[in-house]
Amino acid sequence: MKKLLLLALALLCAASLQAKGDLNLFSVANKDGKITPYMIEEALNKGGLHVELNSNMIGPFKKQFKETKYKIFTLMTFWSKRYTKQLVDKYPKAGAFTPMGMGIYQAKGENNLHLSFLTAEAQGKILGIKDLTLLKKIEKEVLAVVQKRFVNAVHTYSADSLQTSHNLVTTYEMEVDPDDDMDDVQDEFTMNLESAFKPFGFVVPEYMDLNEVLTEDGKVESPYDFYLTYSICKLPVIYTVSKSRPQAAAFAPCTTMIYKKKGENKVVVGFPAVYNWLSSAKVEDKAAKAELLKAQKDFESILKDVTE
Repeated sequence: MKKLLLLALALLCAASLQAKGDLNLFSVANKDGKITPYMIEEALNKGGLHVELNSNMIGPFKKQFKETKYKIFTLMTFWSKRYTKQLVDKYPKAGAFTPMGMGIYQAKGENNLHLSFLTAEAQGKILGIKDLTLLKKIEKEVLAVVQKRFVNAVHTYSADSLQTSHNLVTTYEMEVDPDDDMDDVQDEFTMNLESAFKPFGFVVPEYMDLNEVLTEDGKVESPYDFYLTYSICKLPVIYTVSKSRPQAAAFAPCTTMIYKKKGENKVVVGFPAVYNWLSSAKVEDKAAKAELLKAQKDFESILKDVTE
């Protein structure tokens, strides 16, 4: 009986060691401040990825809120030069993580710099992709870059995510006439969308014509008439959440996808819902939850208006 109990305990311990949440977390010694987000950007670009955005949030935090507890808080987005085309060609919703995000942060008085980005399993869960082959290849690229550049970095995973019954990607569709000029459809849709951001406090730090990647700058055919992604930020959301759950920066800025697939008479627009922040990053602070849920409601109203 004693041996059976010991065996059961060993199996339980092994299972707990293998369990992981939705976020890859890295911690690296940086007391002297020599490691910067620009070093991470350079490493990612050299490692087969392409950085789209490297946004230092310290200035905006101080300007709008007069203070911050961080000496480094950066939002970075990137995509894979080798695998992103294959991924989005196969899975239209994958644009919701193209580019994908990485949070980079270090509090004042803290000796370690931290990195946070989604696991392949988490992206697959959110996007509804069961075959994780391509997502795992992209994740492997990112892990290899970080582990090679910062050999002493400690890699862990976030705690198990909270359960949620909400849809993890919010999407809306707009029917289009197949005889319409698709360039005109794209221009009108994006003009209406962009004009709706500012009244609700959303800003666009980065914009990407994903079809340029999918067509390899016009060399091959794309399955889409157009595919655009917008990186969307709302400063009060990022600031308020950062105070209790900085690892949630892996979801910021939020990527909004807009695409029209060839052979389909609809434009699809969508984004990873804030329920991912609440679930994957375990955001439980009352003020942070309120900001997130308001942003979800506001953004849904924008997308509903532009697709009606």
